[in-house]
Amino acid sequence: MEETSDNREKERGNSSVREGTHEDTPRTTQEASSTATAVEGAQKDGHDEAPKRSATSELASMLSHEGTYEDPTQLGLEDDDEPDRPLNWSVIAPAGIAVLAVVCWGLFAPDHFANFATTTLEWIVDKFGWAFVLFTTVFVGFALAIGFSKFGSIKLGRDDEQPEFSTPSWIAMMFAAGMGIGLMFYGTTEPLTFFRDGVPGHDSGNMRQAFASTLFHWTLHPWAIYSIVGLSIAYITFRRGKKQLLSAAFIPLIGEKAAEGWLGKLIDILAIFATVFGTACSLGLGALQIGAGLQKSGIISEPNAKITLIVVLVLTACFLVSAMSGVGKGIQYLSNANMVLAGLLALFVFVAGPTVAILNTIPLALGSYLDSFFEMAARTANTAGGDAAEWLSGWTIFYWAWWISWSPFVGMFLARISRGRTVREFIIGVMAVPAAVSLVWFCIFGGTAIKLEQLGRSIWGDGAAESQLFDLLHSFPLGNIVGVVAMVLLATFFITSADSASTVMGSMSQNGQSDANRWVTATWGVLTAAIGLVLLISGGDDALNNLQNVTIIAASPFLLVLIGLMAAIVKGLANDPNYLDIKSQRKFAMRLARERRLHRENQRRLHRAQRNPLMPKVRGTKTVINEEPRRYSS
Repeated sequence: MEETSDNREKERGNSSVREGTHEDTPRTTQEASSTATAVEGAQKDGHDEAPKRSATSELASMLSHEGTYEDPTQLGLEDDDEPDRPLNWSVIAPAGIAVLAVVCWGLFAPDHFANFATTTLEWIVDKFGWAFVLFTTVFVGFALAIGFSKFGSIKLGRDDEQPEFSTPSWIAMMFAAGMGIGLMFYGTTEPLTFFRDGVPGHDSGNMRQAFASTLFHWTLHPWAIYSIVGLSIAYITFRRGKKQLLSAAFIPLIGEKAAEGWLGKLIDILAIFATVFGTACSLGLGALQIGAGLQKSGIISEPNAKITLIVVLVLTACFLVSAMSGVGKGIQYLSNANMVLAGLLALFVFVAGPTVAILNTIPLALGSYLDSFFEMAARTANTAGGDAAEWLSGWTIFYWAWWISWSPFVGMFLARISRGRTVREFIIGVMAVPAAVSLVWFCIFGGTAIKLEQLGRSIWGDGAAESQLFDLLHSFPLGNIVGVVAMVLLATFFITSADSASTVMGSMSQNGQSDANRWVTATWGVLTAAIGLVLLISGGDDALNNLQNVTIIAASPFLLVLIGLMAAIVKGLANDPNYLDIKSQRKFAMRLARERRLHRENQRRLHRAQRNPLMPKVRGTKTVINEEPRRYSS
């Protein structure tokens, strides 16, 4: 790698001289040699302290060997460079056994399982809630700093590589995989809940704080978490040519031997474990909301365990078929269809609902979010006189844990679809675009729900979060038809998310193989569905809280992994050949400029000495004493 960097330095040195980009660069080899001799003579006389070989001498050597250097070695992996890899049973077995143990526990002792989850959650929120609150905001600052730093121009792939997917498809895929079903579930109910009940430190009826807290949960923070995992995997895979594994992303920090040893395997096991529970939570939310939609549409009289089982089985079958079709086909087609359907649904509510009120809500929500950002970032269990702990566990900390549990598969999926983009392009695309879409979505659905509340046409009902979207849609003409569209959208959003998750878990089970064994992928999909069913059944009437509790517990260890990834990213980018090449170029240019200044000063002194014999003889310039002083453009 050092040899490659040296070659690049020489090649760029040649280019800069040929193109005349440096104003004072000597135009010929003889001029460079003359300058080098004069500078080195002056340095020997104590005018300046320099390395053994001057930069000017190096430049003269480059000019004398122009065209003899080979192109730098291309970085990254070719598409067909990846061999089939064996199953990694040291990762599959522990993760699979742990998931099966939870499934058996939830099936045979559901009450004990639910009580354990509640008790453990209370302990985590009490002891480590501050860590979730602190580090998720640190992740936002870190991602933005990396994106707009000197590392931003580094490509996630070979230097000449172009993005694999078009920008619209790229945005559609990452958004659908990242939080689609969550927006459907919480888009209406969260702003309305905060408006009715208030948030810690603020009274009910405060529309500004209702939207500020909602956007705090759904804009920059989740995508900053995803971007850290995605960037680390994309860089180490497509730039450095390593395995597409979360453990491989730690190579810059802990070394390749440790990343392939027990520590790396532990990281991959934690990633799979968190992914299973994060996806199972999404499955549970989707099943609850589809059941509510079926009831509101008059298709069923009331959701029950049998209906939930049927919904879960149908969704599982669909995402398994999609996962086995490959990322380039299944997810891309479904993601594009999702974006079209979601856009049509949002447009319907925007036109049929209080259009002007929605438009007024957008700047209000954005301004409130920016104005209250640091207040919300500092919201802990001590907020509101110490009464905020329960609210935080049900909202903010649950969301942070949910995003963290999704980050292994969403991050790896983002990496897979972002090959060929720069670090800056990746950060801006991953953080800004979904955040903007979330802003508009919540203002349309949440703003409409709050306006109906203010007009005395509340959709609150019995407070069941899963039914409020359909109550909202049914308040408009054609509500029954649009409600069916919403159920289809819920299903496809979950399918894309679960498709991504099962594919990624299969990849991690096969040493980072991009197209993992289909049966491994299917196995993880079935286990995810089993966990989702267990959480719904063991939760009983309080299934939503059970989903939230277990998600926080499963995601807690992975918070440490994310913290370590920040250090790995910085160390990896700081040692990137492209970055080191630019850094060495700058140092070389500074040395060259300093030596040219010395040369000009020496020439001026020499010229004065020739015109005035009484001046002291200029030492160290014997080789150029009889030459006419040269003038270089300045």
